[in-house]
Amino acid sequence: MAKAGGKSTEISFIGTSDCGPTHGPKDGFPIERYTELVRPTLASVDLRFGNCERQYSDRKGTVGLAAHACQPTSMAKIFTDCGFDAMTIANNHMYAFGPDALLDTRALLQSKGIAVTGAGKNLAEACQPAIVERNGIKVGFLGFCSVIPHGGEAGPDKVGIAPLRIKAKYDLRGPHSPPCVITEPDSKDLKVIVDSVRALRPQVDVLMMAFHWGVDWVPRVIADYQVTVAHACIDAGADLIMGHHPHVPKGIEVYKGKSIFYCMGALCMTSWLGPMDAWREPAWMHGSMRNYTDLDPDYPFMPYGKDSTKSLLVKAILSKEGVKRVSFLPLMIDKLYRPEVLHHADTRFDDVVRYMEWASDGLAHKFAVDGDEVVVTG
Repeated sequence: MAKAGGKSTEISFIGTSDCGPTHGPKDGFPIERYTELVRPTLASVDLRFGNCERQYSDRKGTVGLAAHACQPTSMAKIFTDCGFDAMTIANNHMYAFGPDALLDTRALLQSKGIAVTGAGKNLAEACQPAIVERNGIKVGFLGFCSVIPHGGEAGPDKVGIAPLRIKAKYDLRGPHSPPCVITEPDSKDLKVIVDSVRALRPQVDVLMMAFHWGVDWVPRVIADYQVTVAHACIDAGADLIMGHHPHVPKGIEVYKGKSIFYCMGALCMTSWLGPMDAWREPAWMHGSMRNYTDLDPDYPFMPYGKDSTKSLLVKAILSKEGVKRVSFLPLMIDKLYRPEVLHHADTRFDDVVRYMEWASDGLAHKFAVDGDEVVVTG
């Protein structure tokens, strides 16, 4: 790191994706085992950020969508194992068992010394940034979600998640063409997001955003609204955008010199979720979805499609002048559901890089391998 008068003028950062396994010690999965391969890499940097993908509470309301969405508080040990300094809680599971479990999760993370953004007692609190300072460099985080369960959005006087609601319409394109789905952000939500960026910008040296969004499990596909929102945030002052939710890595775009990771994949995730009713519908059974989203029988507790074993860590060098360098570290999830940071001499490293080139086709980007990192430029 560069030094001025013996003091570092830069800090290193790693951003991670979805974290919240549902299998714990009672199932034969020690919490510390999930992170044992990735922990040294996380510990090697000055600042760590991730997405808390579950609720952690003993107060389960009647909203519950799936039992795995709310975990015992003991399972939250994984977040201190990772060493997270800040997290977003704006995701589709954060209202699964209602407002009490949401507030309990927020308070639990804060009690562990983790700064939180993305959900709260009302919309104002949900939009509050998580701000962390290292070596005099202030980094601010904001989190929003476009896949909120019904009734889970925060309001002026309502507990909930910082929302990015979406409007969809269909372009029928004639009688012999499949319809095109066109999506756009709700204008009021986009204004709240952009105003949040503008309000935070003068307070920090680096401004990062996390979005829980996008098309689940299907590789490569990026919805129109994601591009619109990402570009608007950068225009308003964001320095780096990190996406998650689909559980498979999606494309990387460089817009006005700023990097957009539309989805990083997953970090530590397992689920009791089995085959869904939708998979028995004709569209799935006839193969229009199955080409890329069939499940991997070797990973019964990651029911997110075969590409969900690939993932990324976003790495950056930060200074008071902003983001100086952005790269990603390729990951693979092993059969014990542990993320493993790959080295450039490993053929799996090349597999992930090729996959990311394929996923990023059509987006402005350049990748250059530098040791075990893949540097991202425009």
